Amino acid sequence: MKTSLFIMLGLTVLFAIGLRWREERVAVLRPAVAPRRKGFLAAQKHRLNRWLTAATLAALTTLLVLGGLHWLRVWQGG
Repeated sequence: MKTSLFIMLGLTVLFAIGLRWREERVAVLRPAVAPRRKGFLAAQKHRLNRWLTAATLAALTTLLVLGGLHWLRVWQGG
């Protein structure tokens, strides 16, 4: 149980870093348009959305990997 939580925490951080990198990369590749400034609440909502997305992806990845390992062990008869 603790191992899966640590895996999910690590994956959440990695996914959040990846999502932020992707957002910055997409912003660089967009045509030059005057960027609109977001308000404080909009920026915080965006940040929270990124972390929730990262946590969801981490949970799904952990479920798939550890569940797959569990079923492999079941199918092997051990």
